[in-house]
Amino acid sequence: MSGRVVYTGNVIVDIGLAIGAMPEPGGDVIASSSQITAGGGFNAMTAAARDGAPVLYAGQYGTGPFGSIVREALHGFAVAGPGLSDLDSGYSIVLVDDSAERTFVTYVGAEGQLRLADLRLVSVEVEDIVVVSGYGLAHPVNAEALTAWLPGLPEALRVVLDPSPLVADLPPGVLGAALARTDVLSANARETRLLTPALADAPLADRAAALRPRLRPGGTVIARDNSEGAWIADDQGVRLVPGFQVNAVDTTGAGDAHTGVLAAALLRADPIDTAVRRANAAAALAVTKRGPATAPEAAETDRLLNAR
Repeated sequence: MSGRVVYTGNVIVDIGLAIGAMPEPGGDVIASSSQITAGGGFNAMTAAARDGAPVLYAGQYGTGPFGSIVREALHGFAVAGPGLSDLDSGYSIVLVDDSAERTFVTYVGAEGQLRLADLRLVSVEVEDIVVVSGYGLAHPVNAEALTAWLPGLPEALRVVLDPSPLVADLPPGVLGAALARTDVLSANARETRLLTPALADAPLADRAAALRPRLRPGGTVIARDNSEGAWIADDQGVRLVPGFQVNAVDTTGAGDAHTGVLAAALLRADPIDTAVRRANAAAALAVTKRGPATAPEAAETDRLLNAR
């Protein structure tokens, strides 16, 4: 394997709470468990690293109670910049109910202050895979920096975009600029629908195909359909790569696991169908464990793939 997965998204702190169900407005509920860990982009980077890829973190981070948790977590990766000394990292309250669904409330900190000068510290090579997150594009400072930086990347370098649950809130100009330099768009079912509002009740496969013209010529759209698998739309047409049926207990980080392992597989030059099937398997394994960074080790993913 040559090159690295260069991650430009946000690493924050996840304050995870397991609850039976969401309380009614003005109500309360007692959590059965809690975790305070690094999360956000840390999950995708961990997934890529566990699948064997070298990873470089190109995002921003802070100093303070939450920044200390982030900095400790980043010790396992190459890091492009020194971080900010006068601003703490942000955090997210993650509520996971008995259906394994998760709900987020996020406070933005230093990770929302990524500037073009920070990105210019990153020396990228054509063999790298650059991963962009919609969470990063949602912050005005980051969005300005990323949309200025992406067009200057080497022509042969591939960009993977995970639009995130905030995709509907992204300014059209920011989203359009990011998509125009995207080679692989990987979105979950909800995000795919938000990206194609004019298609009304169209199936996910049709929506994936409709998104392709918004990417770089020759781009690929991956529409993740939970346990059903993922639809691929590319020059070869549209097809479903089936998923894996598991007993899900926590869907936090499933999309990150998929994105990270997908990036690692692309870095190895795996064919797109092979890469997506591997990412499907990793995401399935991730939801069988509680917590954010639950992506499997490569050997565990191999066992599931070989068993099917």
